[in-house]
Amino acid sequence: MKTAISIPDELFAAADVLAQKLDMSRSRLIATALAEYVAKHRAGKVTERLDAVYGVEDGRADDTARSAARRTVRRAHW
Repeated sequence: MKTAISIPDELFAAADVLAQKLDMSRSRLIATALAEYVAKHRAGKVTERLDAVYGVEDGRADDTARSAARRTVRRAHW
């Protein structure tokens, strides 16, 4: 899809230099950068949701789990 955007001249020039260095079109560079930015923020939302779900738990092992861990460590050959 074609679109028109406004960006600072310095950023446009830097993008042009980078696109040439990477041997790709300016459009491809901008599309790739935008896709990475969107993916980064989408991943952040997933992390927020997981934190909300698991944030309710205190993360400490219960007595049964601690006891089993101690037994396992005692039997392990270091």
